[in-house]
Amino acid sequence: MAAHLQAFDACLKEALAQTREWVPRWLDKLQVALKEKELSARQLGDKQVFVDARTALESHRDLIATRFLAALGDSVGNALPGTDAQPRRAKSVSFDELELMGDDQVQETVELARVQQIVNMTVDHEIVELTARLCTAQGMHSVNAEANPLRADVVVSALMKALKGLNVAPVVRSRWLQTGAISLGQELQGLYTRLSALLDRMGVQSAGFAVIQLPDARTATADAPMGRRAAGVKEEAGLATDALLTLDHLHQLLVGNLEQPDEEPLRVPGTVGAGNAMVRTLASEVVSLMLKQISADERLLRPVREMLQGMKPALLQVARTDPRFFADRQNPARRLLDAITEHSLAYTNEQDRGYAAFSRQVRGIIDTLQKPGPDLADRFPGLLQHFNRSQTEAMAPEQVKARGLAVKTLVRVEQRNLLAERVAAEFRSRNDFDRSPGVVRRFLTGPWAQVVAQARLEVSNATGLSTSEVPAMRYTDILPDLLWSSQLAVASLNRPRLVKVIPTVLRTLREGLDSIDYPREQAEAFFQALMGLHEAAYKTQRTESPQDEQPSQQFEDDLEPWMQPAEARDTCFMDDSLPDSQPDTHPSFVDTQPLQRDWVDLKAEMAAQPPSQLSVGTWVDVWQDGQALRCQITWASPHGTLFLFSGANGRSLSMTRRGLDRLIEHDKLRVVADHGVVDEALDEVTRQAWLNSIKAEGL
Repeated sequence: MAAHLQAFDACLKEALAQTREWVPRWLDKLQVALKEKELSARQLGDKQVFVDARTALESHRDLIATRFLAALGDSVGNALPGTDAQPRRAKSVSFDELELMGDDQVQETVELARVQQIVNMTVDHEIVELTARLCTAQGMHSVNAEANPLRADVVVSALMKALKGLNVAPVVRSRWLQTGAISLGQELQGLYTRLSALLDRMGVQSAGFAVIQLPDARTATADAPMGRRAAGVKEEAGLATDALLTLDHLHQLLVGNLEQPDEEPLRVPGTVGAGNAMVRTLASEVVSLMLKQISADERLLRPVREMLQGMKPALLQVARTDPRFFADRQNPARRLLDAITEHSLAYTNEQDRGYAAFSRQVRGIIDTLQKPGPDLADRFPGLLQHFNRSQTEAMAPEQVKARGLAVKTLVRVEQRNLLAERVAAEFRSRNDFDRSPGVVRRFLTGPWAQVVAQARLEVSNATGLSTSEVPAMRYTDILPDLLWSSQLAVASLNRPRLVKVIPTVLRTLREGLDSIDYPREQAEAFFQALMGLHEAAYKTQRTESPQDEQPSQQFEDDLEPWMQPAEARDTCFMDDSLPDSQPDTHPSFVDTQPLQRDWVDLKAEMAAQPPSQLSVGTWVDVWQDGQALRCQITWASPHGTLFLFSGANGRSLSMTRRGLDRLIEHDKLRVVADHGVVDEALDEVTRQAWLNSIKAEGL
């Protein structure tokens, strides 16, 4: 392993050393290519652009090389596994990001994507071989593309960073990138070949490729990122036949820069740019593509997808008068589409409880929208209000009451557990704490911290109690006697005191554990151990305490929120010990419907961030009692330690942060949708526009 790590370091050093050679060579090729473009240009304007680009390259050549080498060194360091700073990948921007971008940022995004596409196509074979060897050098058994800090997107990002710092016109930089992309790929191709040969000479073999078996129901394209399922349908019916919608056009539509004053009279009052034919055409295309993405979203039942297509005429008509309604989350038409698609995620089968009523209501909405009349835009607010009200009324009163009780209980549980952590810290800070046996320490920082926390929460509601009557005071007052009596060496020296304190200690301990309804079996196990210590101290005089077998494990499991049995019932608590305590006899989510985003990528993404990042509103499938339960996160505690899930069938369950972690780890929980269906459809429209932009001015 040490030899392989040395080979990895040697490879990186050699790569940076060779970069000092090939960068000047690439700049020479770029200058020659610009001269050839200049000579072959037929239009005077085109010729002048290449003259300016070549002249600027000559004057900035040394600066480009210096900055490129420095940026590449930094980027390679940041791209090493385990570092937080990662170079920008050639991935599409989201719809929301595009709306916030400036024109220069849009152009930069397209330029970066074009160059990375050309370079990746050129080095396709060589980069696979080098990555496989670098993974082995880092101790990996299977190939991970992100583990190669020399991958093409790292190099291209470093080049973009170096060029952005130059005082040159954007058109000049664009000509450099377009003209030099192929030769850049060729230089990297040679570099990767030489580095692979170096690793081979050092005895580093290629790592294997992990094979993930997919069910028959899942197409090969389902492995692609978000929104690329059913890619065949999308590519065939998407923008491939009509390249009108580019990233720049979509951006201009969103920011309102496509208006034409000469068509001002055609506008409808209260709208912006509605009279512009270009705006209307682009808006209609976005709406059509958005609905096409929704129709291919297999998370929605087929009848729902078919019904939603019935909204297309009405939405297209709205787009003519309000071209950017789909980007306005407060627009009634957008809100109605969001509400229908969001609620439809609750159903996995047409026989699910509540689906028939939901289906009838959606059909009624579509029938209303399809009626002719000039008041179409005015119908959406009423339909939205009626839809939301009916969904609320569909929930039985007892379910509403049960969910309210669950939330109230979970809030109390989190408060008590957070306070119990502080109480446990107080116990650990005592001078006599570390000298006590481990069984006592773990009891104090676990169950007894819960007892004291519960008592402190209740004391604020109690009035007129004397100090001796306040449970929290009595529960902490016994600590000196408890800790002293459990230390054999000191307790055996004072038997009269031991005999005197034991009854009070045991009585108070039982009272406290009963106050939180602590399980009787676990309580008796502790009392047996404690009485054993007391008996040994009474019978035998010890000069030192016995060795603590587990001094470092002080109720680590109880650091997670603990619930009383009644609280677990009120919140339908899901025990997170199931995956470890019972054999895994149930199948995981191999044969279920594919997610909008690939589960392998999504699971890795969730593993890299705290579970509390799963926001309220996220739909998941939880494997429970031999079947998948579709439910939604309807509440998360303020500190992200507890979660409440609700299903369309009225069934609820709660779990801890750790329970959520363990379910994901054991493939017992899968995220179905952590973003809105419409949001993801618009992200896919943006991706298609991004791809069109790459093709529009192909290199």
